[in-house]
Amino acid sequence: MSRVLKHIVRPEEEGKRARAVLQGALGLSAGLVTRLKHRENSLRINGSAARTIDTLHAGDVLEVEVGDAGTGAFTPGGPALDVVWEDEDILVINKPAGVAVHGRSDRGEPTVGSMAAAYLGTAAPFHPVNRLDRGTTGLMCAAKTGWMHERLRRILHTPEFRREYLAVCAGAPPEKEGAVDAPIARLGEAKRFCVDPDGAPSLTRWEVLRERDGLSLLRLRPETGRTHQIRVHMAYLGCPLLGDRLYGKASGLIDRPALHSAGLTFVHPLTGERVELAAPVPEDMRLL
Repeated sequence: MSRVLKHIVRPEEEGKRARAVLQGALGLSAGLVTRLKHRENSLRINGSAARTIDTLHAGDVLEVEVGDAGTGAFTPGGPALDVVWEDEDILVINKPAGVAVHGRSDRGEPTVGSMAAAYLGTAAPFHPVNRLDRGTTGLMCAAKTGWMHERLRRILHTPEFRREYLAVCAGAPPEKEGAVDAPIARLGEAKRFCVDPDGAPSLTRWEVLRERDGLSLLRLRPETGRTHQIRVHMAYLGCPLLGDRLYGKASGLIDRPALHSAGLTFVHPLTGERVELAAPVPEDMRLL
């Protein structure tokens, strides 16, 4: 997928090597800069082919191809993407329930990756930034190139990339608001996780918005991004997500864990723009 970045060399960058500006001003990784020499005409100065060791002068126009080499890995398929926000580098969707982000389904079901291939084209790569479980709905961010994926991953779990979830729990936390600061580890060889002193540091902040009939509506802000983090932490508090068969129990009220990625705010790594997005609560959770 073609993606060319253009940078006009500033006076303070006079005399620097192209490599230094590519890694500094444009944020390319050292690995990507090294790989440029294997891509024909991927680096240009004032329209002419250049090398990463070439010296730059103020006013020079530096152009670099940062698109992924090769083709995408997904076969197009599935329902149409619900696109919430998009530009040349980033795609944010409202993910439906029951769809895995990627990987091959043993039942041949579509994934978000196959839906993205249908939307962007088969040659387009798919780089999810914040992954959602199969049953989780709501906002999910993906990068259109490996370069942008790396830039977004640098700010993930920082104030420049914030996520907010809504959940319905069976029971309620002991207080109206607080935080679970409890490390998470894989439970044996199973596809389950648990709180474990030897696990990876994990922090989830919660706020109770409403309680009724033995259920609670929570606003959740994960500060880290462990697999199943919210589900594990809520079960640890004694109020598992309603419908979570893995960490709680099945419910006749909803056939999936009642979790929705409702808000996403990030600072665009290239433009510096602050992007604030929201996704409405899906019908099954709204009825709860």
